[in-house]
Amino acid sequence: MRTFTYSEARQNLAALLDLAQNEDVEIRRKDGSRFILRSRSPDLRSPLDVPGVKTRADTNAILTAIRDVRGRGG
Repeated sequence: MRTFTYSEARQNLAALLDLAQNEDVEIRRKDGSRFILRSRSPDLRSPLDVPGVKTRADTNAILTAIRDVRGRGG
């Protein structure tokens, strides 16, 4: 892991981002606080991409259940 001061990191942000793709990068402030810059792989799946549920209920039964829950009756 390579360490950079805050000023160095600010002046060379593009290079640090490239470096962080292969290894962790530490950035230190004058007050002693330290931060780790780490690459994160993209999440290619949609949060709506969920597996289906197998059921014997037909469309009418599902719609009736939804109406009941919403208080509209059947």
